[in-house]
Amino acid sequence: MTGEEQLGILEEWLRSYKGLIFKVVRAFTRSDHDDLFQEIIIQVWRSIPGFRGEAAVASWIYRIALNTALKWKKKEKKHGGTEAVENVEHLLHEASTPMDDRLNWLYAEIYKLDLIDRSLALLLLEGFSYAEMSVVLGISASNVGVKINRIKKRLIAKSKKHENHGI
Repeated sequence: MTGEEQLGILEEWLRSYKGLIFKVVRAFTRSDHDDLFQEIIIQVWRSIPGFRGEAAVASWIYRIALNTALKWKKKEKKHGGTEAVENVEHLLHEASTPMDDRLNWLYAEIYKLDLIDRSLALLLLEGFSYAEMSVVLGISASNVGVKINRIKKRLIAKSKKHENHGI
């Protein structure tokens, strides 16, 4: 695969899946959003030649984003970009629409969840099926369903407290 072909694939995937990547970034960092986003893009770039199409692109990108975010959290160090990322820099920035306070609250609560629950919440927001979630996370589809029900109940209870306290 040529560098030009790889760049074309990266640009196409960023147009289609940058929202998914931003959700992972937002759920795993309080700051340094741009740095983590760029690190994920670098890892996606490096992994393109190894993509065999055995999994859905969204699932594959999510795995890369999740693994990169986990490593990022462990290392907590500054990361730089590469020339390849600079070539698609215009695709790296989400439109600057003001965030709804409820959405800010939701991401803050997702950030507090443990790793599996946080991942499930993000996959659910992205529209993955239980079967797809089970493949991405390596747990059974029935376990996915149980965990999602618990997450929903917990978030609903917290949202009622949030609304009652006027926060």
